[in-house]
Amino acid sequence: MSDILATSETPIGPVTCELIGGPHQHVAEEELEEFVARKLGEVDLDGKKVVLVVPDGTRSMPLPEVATILHRHLIDRVASLTAVIALGTHSYMEPDEIERMFGVEPGGLAQRYPGLTIVNHEWADPTMLVKVGRIEGDRIGELSEGRLDVGADIVLNRHVVEADVNIVVGPVFPHEVVGISGGNKYFIPGVASQEFIDMTHWVGALISSAAIIGTRGITPVRAMINEGARLIPGARLALKLVVESGTGLIEAAAFGTTEDAWGAAADVAAQTHVTYVETPFQRVVSCMMPRYEDIWTAAKGFYKLEPAVADGGEVIIYAPHVTEVSETHPEIYEIGYHCRDFFVKQWDTYKDVHWGVLAHSTHLRGAGSYDAETGVESCRVKVTLATRIPREVCESINLGYLDPDEMDLEAMAAEPGTVVIENAGEVLYRHRPS
Repeated sequence: MSDILATSETPIGPVTCELIGGPHQHVAEEELEEFVARKLGEVDLDGKKVVLVVPDGTRSMPLPEVATILHRHLIDRVASLTAVIALGTHSYMEPDEIERMFGVEPGGLAQRYPGLTIVNHEWADPTMLVKVGRIEGDRIGELSEGRLDVGADIVLNRHVVEADVNIVVGPVFPHEVVGISGGNKYFIPGVASQEFIDMTHWVGALISSAAIIGTRGITPVRAMINEGARLIPGARLALKLVVESGTGLIEAAAFGTTEDAWGAAADVAAQTHVTYVETPFQRVVSCMMPRYEDIWTAAKGFYKLEPAVADGGEVIIYAPHVTEVSETHPEIYEIGYHCRDFFVKQWDTYKDVHWGVLAHSTHLRGAGSYDAETGVESCRVKVTLATRIPREVCESINLGYLDPDEMDLEAMAAEPGTVVIENAGEVLYRHRPS
């Protein structure tokens, strides 16, 4: 399938968005290469400084295949080619992790991708960040639909700001903060500074993960992200993919501006990455893949299941490889996991904690209520960790504990009221009565 979707003006001229593939289809590598070569050929990239903004290891996609195609059709045309790993505030990827993600043996990057420079988004290094503008509080109020009215500087990765053309490359999935991931989200939070990341995530938390996740349209969070991305001086293009969860096969690919390509891919993801259940789950075991190295990322096993869990039900995050809650955000050990109202009704106590940490806390703890007079918090769903994080740590952060070595997943799956979800964290589950 090939649809012409939109033509948009960019600093390098008009760009026509096009989609190949579709829901539950498979795009062959040869078809993808022909598509990418043709679309890149329509764009004036000769002699330009080009940056590929790519996902980190927590996103599943056939990056070696896609990066090889892009490299092949760009390297002889552009003045320079750099890949920036869109970490947000995740841990920096180590050299061996980058090599595995790009599909090479140790020391093999230069041979497979000659002339390509690959770097982390060094969000903790002020010298690698550049202010591109500011969004004032009244405008934030409009974009967030009245939820927040604090202004913020827009500070982004130096490589991205100095590029003539940025090409976002990556998959789209239902997302707990923005609705459906991808597009300009690779700039904010992907290659942004922590301040505006915190603001966008807190607006998402005020809406709540269960309410926003999987939302197709321009949510308040995406409106904020789009506003910030428009301050980037260079052209913003995207190759957005819908990747079949569990196989890595490409169902659809869209090329165009970041907004148009995201919109086309998001339409497909909304059909393929959402599963509806007639009866809500009582107990779910979310089995997390090793790409989720801590609870900060493995929490997606809860986000994607919460809307399908019954009141009083339980989500067990099964990740025997996980040993810590977060390497880069130690504040979560201090505040623990709580529902949104726990923080909102005690704002003076928690307002100085990074809002992104507060948002993560509410996203994993899910819906609930807090009585400020009695100090009683009531959460709709129980959350239990089956990891290498000790029982006392789990209890101290307001989560349940199970020893993963004592769990028999096959036996649990046979128990009435229990569902075991393999490769959790990508497909969104929702309850929809027949």
